[in-house]
Amino acid sequence: MTLDSAVFRFAGIVVLVSLALAHWVHPGFLWLTAFAGFNLLQSSFTGFCPAAVVFKKLGVRPGHSFN
Repeated sequence: MTLDSAVFRFAGIVVLVSLALAHWVHPGFLWLTAFAGFNLLQSSFTGFCPAAVVFKKLGVRPGHSFN
């Protein structure tokens, strides 16, 4: 698994989990969905993603997007 796929999978999991939590626990969890979306948007412009930094330190091999 590359760094790119790890970041995209993690973002997808965060979105799906936060939607489930918003549905079954409290609607305030939609802010987590918004936060994940904002991070994806800003990383598309800047190339910086906090999750990519964490995955890189965990030893996930580099991909093409987050160098």
